Amino acid sequence: QVQLVESGGGLVEAGGSLRLSCAGSGRTFSNYAMGWFRQAAGKERESVARISWSGGWTTYADSVKGRFTISRDNSKNIVYLQLNSLKPEDTAVYYCAAGLTYKGSYNGPYGYWGQGTQVTVSS
Repeated sequence: QVQLVESGGGLVEAGGSLRLSCAGSGRTFSNYAMGWFRQAAGKERESVARISWSGGWTTYADSVKGRFTISRDNSKNIVYLQLNSLKPEDTAVYYCAAGLTYKGSYNGPYGYWGQGTQVTVSS
């Protein structure tokens, strides 16, 4: 059974930093693209950052470029999202997701999702 468990969310002041972690189990995640998505209250879920199965390619939403960094440790089946220079508009539930295709593109599709971790940025 595939499981993704996020951690690291919390309340932070604007300009602060957080590091989110996503621990995977139930498959060899090193062979699959991974991504971080977020959903703010009343809004649709959006892609924040995605990383290829090898870790060699990454892509970011324009709104987080230069502030967030996605990385992965395939030896530990963990994906990270470093959030710097946080803004109130970054407030959302952040979800980790795993791709469905063996050594597939980071464009997806994504089929396994964690339960989410809340990030709240105060002004």
